Amino acid sequence: MPIEQLVKRCQAGDSRAFEQLLEMHYETIYRFAYRWSRDQYNAEDITQQACLKLARSIKQYDGRSSFTSWLYPLVINCAKDFYKSPTQHNTREEPETDEREAKTDDRTEQRVYAQQILEHIQHLQSDFKDALIMVYGTGLSHADAASKLGVKESTISWRIHQARKLLKQTFSSSQLNSSNALIKTGQKSTEGKTSLNSSRGTV
Repeated sequence: MPIEQLVKRCQAGDSRAFEQLLEMHYETIYRFAYRWSRDQYNAEDITQQACLKLARSIKQYDGRSSFTSWLYPLVINCAKDFYKSPTQHNTREEPETDEREAKTDDRTEQRVYAQQILEHIQHLQSDFKDALIMVYGTGLSHADAASKLGVKESTISWRIHQARKLLKQTFSSSQLNSSNALIKTGQKSTEGKTSLNSSRGTV
């Protein structure tokens, strides 16, 4: 079923259609959450909150952008709200030596850069934004992103190149490179994620 038709059924209150929509996009939501949080457990909690928010917000989708592009800021906003409450997010830490503390500071700085870049993506023009969300947001290859968006792989590569040029106007090359190491992690970000079946009761 085309995504537009499925969303319309969801907007009309069809619970089975919403369940199908979650089946299709749960992994994408988790990947967005993981790239923001870099923590499996926090990402799972953010994903649960995003699923709940999606149920409340589905009627706001008007079809002017791809559903994935519309979904992206919804998840990012859930992640930002989640981290505003320090008692909610995972704070497991090992005793730190000076060396471990330095590494932790490095990772924290990279994560902050990654979050800034992920948030900035929302403000790019739609074709650049779609390409970046597909490749950096969900971890798809250029070929898979091209298939999803119905364009050539070379088009995706060009859009990514142009978008990076725009991002460099705001972020330095070193910030982009260090953040890409966190953002562009492919399938590793879904390792150990909670399945939809185990969480469906909370949606």
